[in-house]
Amino acid sequence: MDNRLASIDLGSNTFRLSIGRIVRHGGTAQIYAEDKLRELVALANGLDEHKRIDAATVNQALAALRRFGERLRGFHPANVRAVATNTFRVARNAAEILPAAERALGFPIEIISGQEEARLIYLGVIQDLPTSDHSRLVIDIGGGSTEFIIGQHDQPLELASLELGCTTWTRQFFPQGRITESRMRQAVLAARGAIETIANRYRSRGWHEAYGSSGTAKGLLAVLVENGLSTRGITLDGMERLSAALARAGEVRLQDWAGLKPERVPVLPGGLAIMMAAFHELGIDRMRAGDGALRIGVLHDLLGRDSHQDRRDETVRQMRGRYQVDAAQAGFVRGLALQFFDQLGLDDDPDTAELRRALAWTAELHEIGLAIARNDYHKHSAYILEHADMPGFSHDDQRLLAFLALGHQGRLAKVRCYEPDRARWLALCCLRLSVLLLRRREPLGALPLRLRAQDRHIALNVPSDWLSARPLSGLQLKKEATIWRKAGFDLNVIES
Repeated sequence: MDNRLASIDLGSNTFRLSIGRIVRHGGTAQIYAEDKLRELVALANGLDEHKRIDAATVNQALAALRRFGERLRGFHPANVRAVATNTFRVARNAAEILPAAERALGFPIEIISGQEEARLIYLGVIQDLPTSDHSRLVIDIGGGSTEFIIGQHDQPLELASLELGCTTWTRQFFPQGRITESRMRQAVLAARGAIETIANRYRSRGWHEAYGSSGTAKGLLAVLVENGLSTRGITLDGMERLSAALARAGEVRLQDWAGLKPERVPVLPGGLAIMMAAFHELGIDRMRAGDGALRIGVLHDLLGRDSHQDRRDETVRQMRGRYQVDAAQAGFVRGLALQFFDQLGLDDDPDTAELRRALAWTAELHEIGLAIARNDYHKHSAYILEHADMPGFSHDDQRLLAFLALGHQGRLAKVRCYEPDRARWLALCCLRLSVLLLRRREPLGALPLRLRAQDRHIALNVPSDWLSARPLSGLQLKKEATIWRKAGFDLNVIES
């Protein structure tokens, strides 16, 4: 049986092919990315005044599909799904183009509805999000349409697809790429008018967190953060400052904006206007970027997997086996690290809960670098955790795991590049102390240990009789206090 799946997303701006490999373990299955291709086709820009895709754009699309088809040669048809979105939905000559497109690709192509597109986008986005009992809002601004989904767990509760996209909006309101305050205002107002048709329903339903998927959200997040316009993800204030700066410049210039990719330059104004309109109409305070997207949802829809469990737990379990981790020692370190973390009394919020999960996962995997070499194994562990294919984990998730793994041994100066905040420093302290106290690779039992923290002062209470029986541990704890002082923290070991 072929263990590979392939999804093709024929978007209004970009065609994307994703190939995933199914890894089954017991009764569960994971999809690991094997290959991906993308072709910038700008299908929506090929629509003429009669809503027909012009010949030049059709030829470009067919050439891209032939390249995809070459890569997919040998795949079983049941393992491939190709979906076409808004531009194919609205193009009057789509029925004429479709047979040639299917011949070029070598597989059937479905022109899916806006509702189905929204459902698959949600399924794709949640693959890279932690499990939560809260409802979530997902907004996907594509080239020709924007999908709005509110869902809980793996179930979409509200689905809507509106005909406003970054390519079509830029073409309509910013011809020749010229940006003015007046044009931006008109673009935002027009988008608000479209979103107003669903706003009451979505506000009534409500949500806890908002995520933006696909290129527009990721592009906006990169520009806002890397240019100092926002420190909290995508915010309305940050977007308004970006909008004003673009209007002053009169156009989007690649050299002006750190984090801006060349392919996003032509469609940034339209995407920005739509996102600002969504924030206004739906009352969004802050938005994060989701790594999943339509093509990922198609892959998981093909697999038909149960997505109630946190995929990251299964990924960690599989990695423990792959790298032959000492499960008993990992369990000892995990238990003590979480005991310390829970004693700190950090804020009870989603970020703290996520940090606790990351600490647990890193404790289970902190020794995977031993599979490469004993010397500097913590560096090998960090590299694997940051760069390995880990289904369910976002890039930010993996960077957090890498920070904890890299910092659990040796000096702390090397981890400053991860720019940790106080909570992450404290989580690292929990892991370091657990590894240090469990060097003998035996459980500590009911040993009364207590970790407290106030501002940048940390206190560890250890029974004096236990320390006196382990002079090496006492010496290592003194060295640990010196290491933390160099990092700006006052670590005191108190014998009780």
